[in-house]
Amino acid sequence: MARKRALPPVPRFFVTGTDTGVGKTQASRALLSLMADAGLSPQGFKPYESGCASLRAPADALSLREAARSDLPLDLVCPHRFRAPLAPGIAARRLGREPDWGVTLAAWERVGKGAVVAEGAGGLFVPLDSSHDVIDLISTLGLPVLLVARAGLGTLNHTALSLEALAARNIPVAAVLLSRSTPTRDPSERDNAALIAERHGVRVLGPVPYLLQPVRRHAAFRAALAPLLGMDRARAR
Repeated sequence: MARKRALPPVPRFFVTGTDTGVGKTQASRALLSLMADAGLSPQGFKPYESGCASLRAPADALSLREAARSDLPLDLVCPHRFRAPLAPGIAARRLGREPDWGVTLAAWERVGKGAVVAEGAGGLFVPLDSSHDVIDLISTLGLPVLLVARAGLGTLNHTALSLEALAARNIPVAAVLLSRSTPTRDPSERDNAALIAERHGVRVLGPVPYLLQPVRRHAAFRAALAPLLGMDRARAR
């Protein structure tokens, strides 16, 4: 009797970063668009977004929904939105509010059934409410992490601290993605990827180059992340 070929696991990731502005949303968009190309009908989940110019149109959440080619209601994709460009928990405190953790988990129950990319806010210890940080959300959702980090000087320390915090909570790390967020190169980029992989036994992707044109930068993120989904880099561009 012929043996049945095992189906590949449904891709599911939590995208977090070593800092703010390192490329989490661009990485999330790239993953979702690759999944959509593969016919996986993915969903994006950005439960907390601050710095919203319009509370009716949170830019990052809308960007994830568009990349996933999804028509989910925005209240499920992003249940907590704030105007102030602050950590969500701090933005909520200034308003005298407490984001409802139960609302977050109820939205996740609707969103997180199949292929999915959830994106955090800032780094692991950014407060989401008075009791939970981003790392608590990751642990609760039970997703492997894609850790997005700067490619250059300082990333060895920031990446090591983040990886140690995840390991302490027994949270699996699918990969580290290095990304250049400024046009300036520095000599450390040549060694950082290999040293992170060697020291921490983790898969390292990138670095994604700094590109001004959004279309080209999106293509570069797709090419860097294609191997994480078992896809060919050249075809991902």
